[in-house]
Amino acid sequence: MATLNETPLTGANSSAAASTDGGDAQASSPSRRRRTTSWRTRGEIALLAGPALIVFFAFVIFPVAMAAYYGFFAWSGFGPATNFVGIRNYVDILTDPDFHQALWHNIEIIVLSLVLQGPIAIGLALLLNRQLKFQSVLRVLIFVPYVIAEVVVGTGWRLMLATSGALNDLLTKVGLESWTRDWLSDPKIALWSLMAIITWKYVGFAVILFLAGLQGIPTEVMEAAAIDGASYWQIQRRITLPLLAPTIRIWAFLSMIGSLQLFDLVYIIWGQYVAKVAGTSTMATYMVVSGRGAGQYGYGSAVAVVIFFISLIFALVYQRFVLRRDTQGAVTGGAA
Repeated sequence: MATLNETPLTGANSSAAASTDGGDAQASSPSRRRRTTSWRTRGEIALLAGPALIVFFAFVIFPVAMAAYYGFFAWSGFGPATNFVGIRNYVDILTDPDFHQALWHNIEIIVLSLVLQGPIAIGLALLLNRQLKFQSVLRVLIFVPYVIAEVVVGTGWRLMLATSGALNDLLTKVGLESWTRDWLSDPKIALWSLMAIITWKYVGFAVILFLAGLQGIPTEVMEAAAIDGASYWQIQRRITLPLLAPTIRIWAFLSMIGSLQLFDLVYIIWGQYVAKVAGTSTMATYMVVSGRGAGQYGYGSAVAVVIFFISLIFALVYQRFVLRRDTQGAVTGGAA
């Protein structure tokens, strides 16, 4: 008598078994395809992002790490760094009144940049967003100062604002000799001279950003408001500016980070030592004067690290409390 294990497969049983084997094969095939696609996607990401990551680590992360390393040494810049001083450089920086003064100047430049450049740039952007004669020419003229090299800008303004420079000479010739000033050395007006130069150079960048933001505002919304009886200024205040707010916040972020790291214009116009006396020194000029200028490269490296962390903390706080509403929908999770 045949047992249960010895029972031959009937036609139905054979079909069921074949169906089961086929189902297992079909179930495993999508899994293999997903794994293949996953590795292919990772390979594409590595191929496309790899060179950029290599450059980023080579020219950003590695220099920051080396600066942090040399910041723990009293190093003259020649030979190996052997005189380990621990955190003394950092303590000296954070307790130095000159560094406090430079940091305060950076804060003043941040506030004045936002207060001066913001309204001017918004006004120019609203003006250039309308149909005007020679509109393209006006846009180019406003943007040209931004693309001029800082060395050229600094040298030109230094010559014009010197005591015997073009500005004082012009004021004398038109009978306004009492208005002549020592625009670069007088601590009462040197910072305002710097802000005038910064505004002239960088307001074009803000105008271009705002014009790009204005192009993304639907005209139908403003037309509907005009039909409802809203005036031009009501439309700008109630519709245009709120819709332009994300662009304004991005520009403000870029402006503040640039103000924290301002160096070239100050160094070119005022030099190493006049900036401190005139009240225009910044953290970056302090770094150069106290580091390379004094032959203390370890101390200068420590200053660079402090500037880096101040900028990083500022950027993280700004993104957390100001840009959060703009970035909430920018990153999405994977599909479930």
